[in-house]
Amino acid sequence: MDKNSTSKVISFLNSSIKKGEIPSKEGKLLLAFYTSYQKTVGTIKDVTPIFLTFLKLMIKQFKEPYPFEPYHKQIRKPFDYYQFGKDFVRPLIDRGASSISGKERLREISEHLSQGHNAIFLANHQTEADPQAIFLMLEEEFEILAEQLIIIAGERVITDPLAIPFSMGCNLLCIYSKRYIDHPPEKKHKKQLHNRKTMQLMSELLKEGGKCIYVAPSGGRDRRNARGELEIAPFDPKSIEMFYLMAKKSKIPTFFYPMALGTYNLLPPPETIQVELGEERSLNRAGVHLSVGPQIDMEHYPGMDHPDKHLRRKSKADYIWKLVHDDYQKFPR
Repeated sequence: MDKNSTSKVISFLNSSIKKGEIPSKEGKLLLAFYTSYQKTVGTIKDVTPIFLTFLKLMIKQFKEPYPFEPYHKQIRKPFDYYQFGKDFVRPLIDRGASSISGKERLREISEHLSQGHNAIFLANHQTEADPQAIFLMLEEEFEILAEQLIIIAGERVITDPLAIPFSMGCNLLCIYSKRYIDHPPEKKHKKQLHNRKTMQLMSELLKEGGKCIYVAPSGGRDRRNARGELEIAPFDPKSIEMFYLMAKKSKIPTFFYPMALGTYNLLPPPETIQVELGEERSLNRAGVHLSVGPQIDMEHYPGMDHPDKHLRRKSKADYIWKLVHDDYQKFPR
């Protein structure tokens, strides 16, 4: 990218901050984000048009924040936020170093959906760009599935200004995760009520049938341990059991599949969990990997005969986590 293009984005950003259209705190984050994005993909694509579009979407949000409902349907008109999110993330993905496995399962899932059945992916989660990475990996052969996918997302994707334009292009069921529900304490009850409403909406969606849902039972992103090794975060037994019971209650055939994602290098999360909004984003161009394993038998698993129901549920969660973990370990390093 030439210097004129770079200065055009920076000038627009500085002008927007000066006019009060973008708060100074977010302005600094946006400058760092732009610098990282331009450095990462600027040699293969002129990032000026799409980043200026992103800044204009940000200004629109600061002026008039979008009122997300507990169940948000992706916005395709008059502006196509779904396509915008894909186009923004696309140059970050090195297609030659990427892989997708389990296509026969994806075809199987597409058939289930066409029959009015449901499918739920129990997956790990690594970056804020996971939804767009999934969309891009599916778009060549499974575009309809990508467009139908409903993401179970934490509230940060609808409250962090930098994430909102991307979230508007997703089908979202938004919940407050256990990591953040107590912060701040005075809002805990309100957050709990929101979560109950969201779960009721998901129950209604499953009863309608033909729904495909992605959920990360860990409740957060995978991170590196003290030795610097990337670990698949453990799955929460209560989360898995809740989805399973809701699926049974729907009376609609619902099929569970393990999904392993390898997207960490695109946009590594902070080393520690941040309660406050406003994390810096550091981007990389990298291969991404997606794998969908065989359908999970939710009734039969190691430890299913244990007399303690809590240990049975933990055994199920650990079993499903291992399915995802083992598929993840097969990804190229």
